[in-house]
Amino acid sequence: MNLRLLATALRALAAAVAVMLPLAVSAQPDNPFGKPTAMERYIHAPELQPNDGWLNTDRPLRFAHELRGHVVLLDFWTYCCINCMHILPDLEYLEEKYKDQPFVVIGVHSAKFENEASTETIRAAIGRYEIHHPVVVDRDMAIWNAFAARGWPTFVLVDSKGYVVGQTSGEGNRELLDRAVAQLLEIGRQEGSLAQEPLHINRAGTLAPTGDLAYPGKVLADPAGKRLFIADTNHNRIVVSSLPDAEGRADLIALMGNGEEGTADGSYSTASFNHPQGMAIRGDVLYVADTENHLIRAVDLKEKRIETIAGTGKQAYDRRGGNIGTRQGLSSPWDLAVHGDDLWIAMAGPHQIWRMDLSTQEVHAVVGSGRENIVDAVAAEAQLAQPSGLAFLGNKLYFADSETSSIRSFDLQDRHVRTLVGEGLFVFGKDDGPFEEARLQHPLGVTVHGGSLLVADTYNHSIRHFDLENQRVTTLYGTGSPAARTEDGQVGFFEPGGLHAAEGRLYVADTNNHRVVQVDLETGAWQEVKITGLRAPGPKRDRSPAIAAAPHKAPTSGKLTLHLSADLPPGMHPNAEAPMQVTIRHGDTVLAKQTSKQNQLPVTVELKAMDLPQQGELEVVWSFAYCSEGNNAQCFPARLRWTLPVEKADGATHTIELAGKVGR
Repeated sequence: MNLRLLATALRALAAAVAVMLPLAVSAQPDNPFGKPTAMERYIHAPELQPNDGWLNTDRPLRFAHELRGHVVLLDFWTYCCINCMHILPDLEYLEEKYKDQPFVVIGVHSAKFENEASTETIRAAIGRYEIHHPVVVDRDMAIWNAFAARGWPTFVLVDSKGYVVGQTSGEGNRELLDRAVAQLLEIGRQEGSLAQEPLHINRAGTLAPTGDLAYPGKVLADPAGKRLFIADTNHNRIVVSSLPDAEGRADLIALMGNGEEGTADGSYSTASFNHPQGMAIRGDVLYVADTENHLIRAVDLKEKRIETIAGTGKQAYDRRGGNIGTRQGLSSPWDLAVHGDDLWIAMAGPHQIWRMDLSTQEVHAVVGSGRENIVDAVAAEAQLAQPSGLAFLGNKLYFADSETSSIRSFDLQDRHVRTLVGEGLFVFGKDDGPFEEARLQHPLGVTVHGGSLLVADTYNHSIRHFDLENQRVTTLYGTGSPAARTEDGQVGFFEPGGLHAAEGRLYVADTNNHRVVQVDLETGAWQEVKITGLRAPGPKRDRSPAIAAAPHKAPTSGKLTLHLSADLPPGMHPNAEAPMQVTIRHGDTVLAKQTSKQNQLPVTVELKAMDLPQQGELEVVWSFAYCSEGNNAQCFPARLRWTLPVEKADGATHTIELAGKVGR
């Protein structure tokens, strides 16, 4: 193929950014996607030249080398996008179906928000969404431009000879892609261009959490029942604890859900969820947004049973509703709020807010036309963009409209939507000040405190205060960057997804730090919530072999300091992008829990001597990630666990060193 023709073809492909290019897999007349043009037959796929390296693979992947002879599906995505989340099951289906054939899915992460453009946040999103295919970090959208992607998600198919054969975008393309992949594999086989076996990629072990919680999405305090409900999202369950004391200590009351992905109703131990998010309580019933099941579940807190009350279990594309309960399909319900006899639903999928009449079970859309944008108007004419957090103050429903980085309200009396802060789909920042000047970045949570609002400004890793009377925004907590704590001991966050204020305390689901944080709203004092009796479910439970430490004397007063160190493989270093967690228990009692982000060892943990047993065995569990150097660094999860016998004694040392070896 001559260079002039190649240049002409690539220019034509770039021009196609404004027009959807139909999938076309060959000149075969029975091609289900249409006959390709001459231009489509001769476009060689531009090489994948990342701005910031690769994730989920042990090496860069190139069409001229590793990918030669393979059918490749490129998924252009950005991790904030609800549509990108919706197609992940389709990609997983294709990967599983064609796992024994020369077929590769590659995610091309081309960020919308500034916060999404770093390997740190993308790596966390890969773990949160449980993505197993390679991802190339397209920070400056160079690959996006080379392939003329036109929106999130966009799919590009490349055949076994390295030629682009089609492009499409949006949801609902599983069958289309399935037929295309099957046909491309068969054509490559017939032409002799197909590789003999699948590409073997040494994918780094997942950096998913190894602690008690996994990407908790939302949190709800119930002062009347003295309970705290936590959506332990990636553990597919709801954790119920007592309200924490001033030190953040709480006792486990119940676990709702068996930890497996599923839609089963029944008792707490037999029912199942799929990545639940928002919750609301009314009397003895807890309502749960079972997000990835596209269901609303009702939990009878007295009978300890879980029942599905809305949704079919499959994603729906309905933007009106009107059916009863389980006959009405839903799409990614993300948060819930109760007002009178109504359950309000932040329906992130269709960019609307729905309402369920709890007396009649009718479910229907109320706010938003379904068109993704920021337009204030009367209820059905307003335009929203992925509403993800709800809170009532009087007759106004406030909501976090994440994709427009806005906080908005819906007045139940005049039925109008109004925007407090936010201007557009691509207008964001982290500025304090008057409402008209303030900026947020993809907020996911909102709660009421007195006559004000508190907002989980997720991509700014902060908690913001909305003074409704003076119409001003200020930052209360957080550094503006991913963190767990500052050098001077202030609280940090890593994409907090939900929050709830009650009785002078704020509870924050610090999602990517795999923890819940409690903050005293008067003093600012904060603690990680430590739940005695809580462990990860089933196969995710810590079963790593324990290192038997030598018995130690412990002080009777003051503090005991533990220094934890690890012998890492050559060329490896701790990865500060992943949360480092240490949990210390005596039996089921959690004595200390510490989350940090650091790239040097040792890690230091302090315990109060008064919390130690007079004599007994401590369990010390330390989880972190370590990586090689460079843009194409591989990262691996690590976990060390010690059993440490201690006995209090006068004059005992205040420092204990624990060391272990990490292997690959």
